[in-house]
This record gives sequence, C-alpha cells and structure tokens, in this order.
Amino acid sequence: MPSTRPTSAVVRDALAVGVAVGLSGFAFGVTSAGAGLTVAQTCALSLLVFSGASQFALVGALGAGGSPFAAAAGAFFLGARNAFYGLRLSQLLRLPRAVRPFAAQWVIDETSAVTLAQPDRRSARLGFTVTGVTIYLLWNLTTLLGALGASALGDPAAWGLDAAGPAVFLALLAPMLKGRRERTVAGLAVILALACLPLLPAGVPVLVAALAAPIVLLAARRGTAREDATEATAATTAATTTAQRTEKDR
Repeated sequence: MPSTRPTSAVVRDALAVGVAVGLSGFAFGVTSAGAGLTVAQTCALSLLVFSGASQFALVGALGAGGSPFAAAAGAFFLGARNAFYGLRLSQLLRLPRAVRPFAAQWVIDETSAVTLAQPDRRSARLGFTVTGVTIYLLWNLTTLLGALGASALGDPAAWGLDAAGPAVFLALLAPMLKGRRERTVAGLAVILALACLPLLPAGVPVLVAALAAPIVLLAARRGTAREDATEATAATTAATTTAQRTEKDR
C-alpha cells in the first residue's frame, strides 16, 4: 500500500506550482493585447482555452499576421497532449461522472505533474484540485491585468514587453525537455520553423515544426530495428560458428 502524504504537504506543493504558473498569465495578457486582440477576446481565451502554450502560440501567430486557421491549428496541435494526460488522470482520479467535464478544463501540464507525483488517490485528487483552482483563478486574473496594462501603455514593443510572451513560452516548455529524444524533437522543430519562416505565411511554420515529433520517432524506431537486426545477425553467426566447431570436434 502506498503511504499517504500529509494534507499540508500536498497543498503546499500544489500552491507553489499554482502561484508560479498562474502569475504568468500577465505575460499572456500583454502578448495578446500586443497582437491586436481586445481585452474581452484575451480574457475569453484564458477562460475557455486555459492552456498556456496553446494560447501563446495562437496569439503569436495572429500577431505575426498569420491566418486564424493556421493560428488555431498550431494551438490545437500543442493542446492535443492534454487529451493524453486526461486518459491517465481519469484512471488515477476516478472522479464522479458529473464532475469530469468540469475537471477536464484543468487538465494541463502542471496539474498533471502535481497529480502524478502523489502516492495515493486522496492526495492525487487534492493536488489536482488545489493546483487547478489556483492556476485557473490567478491565470485569468493576471491575464486581465496584463491586457488592461498593455492597453494603457500603448505599444508593448516600445516597453520591451513583446519579449514577455516568448520568454514565458520557453519557460513552460523547458521542463518537458527531460530526455534526449525530447531535446532532439525540440531542436529539430526549431530548425524546421526557422527554415520555413522566410518561405511560408505566418503561423504555418509552427505546423511544419509539428512534424519534428513523428520524424524523430520514426528515426528512433528504424534505429531500434537496425540494432535488433544486428543483434540477430550476430547471434546467428555465433550459433553457426559454434555448430561448425562442434561438427569438427566430432
């Protein structure tokens, strides 16, 4: 039986993550206003989409002059990972059926990380709830403040605030790059995006960069198959050699 964590420890960790991430909504509000979205549109994105990476990708593409379709497609690809988180969390949390549609809104990187770090279902539910509530409230509040502040200041680029969005986006992305394969995907995605920037309309390079994941996975699978074939050949050669030596000894 897994040990149960003290409630205070779970709440402390969840609040630490929730506050740190929730305050980043200010950067999104600034970035969105700088991209030309109204305060109402900016707040609607945080209320309804509630996925930092997807939101930054969407307003970034729109701000660069990309089409709404390309911007939405890029945001969709980035947000698709939350569906896989949801499959795992649904098994772990086992929430009542009536609550699941509302809980699905909070299935993001940070709530998933806190939830999966818990040793038992009670702690997992508590961590998920506290993290989700904290981030959702703070993210939406700071989004509003950022959008209002950017509107009052005028052009965000004049204050250097246009760099806030990309900086926060990279900060959200960095913790995901733990293994060699993840870093390879990220590196290839950067190369593809930079190569396509002068050739394709704004927003489309993000879609091309999404090809990095299947390319790396395919290469890794071929590498594994090649290693397996080499090992099989070596084993066959060794077996043949052994049989020949045995035959000679006879």
